[in-house]
Amino acid sequence: MRRVLHALSLGGGRGEAGMTLTELLIASAMGVVLMAAVVPLLIGALRAQPKISQKSANIQTARFVLERMTRELREGVVVDKATSTSSVSFQTYVRHMACGGTTLSASSSPAIKCEVTYSCAAESCTRRETEPGVYTGGSLTTIFTGLSNSANVFSYTPNATAPTYVGVTIAIPNPGGGGGALTVSDGASLRNATLGD
Repeated sequence: MRRVLHALSLGGGRGEAGMTLTELLIASAMGVVLMAAVVPLLIGALRAQPKISQKSANIQTARFVLERMTRELREGVVVDKATSTSSVSFQTYVRHMACGGTTLSASSSPAIKCEVTYSCAAESCTRRETEPGVYTGGSLTTIFTGLSNSANVFSYTPNATAPTYVGVTIAIPNPGGGGGALTVSDGASLRNATLGD
């Protein structure tokens, strides 16, 4: 029995044996090959991340602007100027103390009717708020920049002279530089059109 234990303690058994030099070299070579395959994938993902983040931010901003435009159009009374695919003027209800002002009215106060004009040109969209029937002056605010379709943002159904539905399409360039713009679109019918007169 002593001889068996002594033989096992000297390495005669494989219980505590380590790796041979050949096994260690083969395992190291396999690890290097595996790392050589994984590292380019990791570097590519890290390089693409800023573009993906920018694309996501652009889409979120475009969706927010689109939602704001269609919400105001839904509350609209009448489309006053719909002759252009790059701008639209309509009367709608806003929660300000005065048209063009920045002070919000109390929630218990009724909204007031103002003229709102959205204009898109030179890669940006602006919003102007004035008294009904007035198309200049008032407060002008840039609400979106980076537009790639500033000439074809608004569409009108059934026609531009008496629209019952206004469509809005916002296209932004692909930050990856590849073909095809990122496009979000929606539209609205004027919910308060019967209150116009």
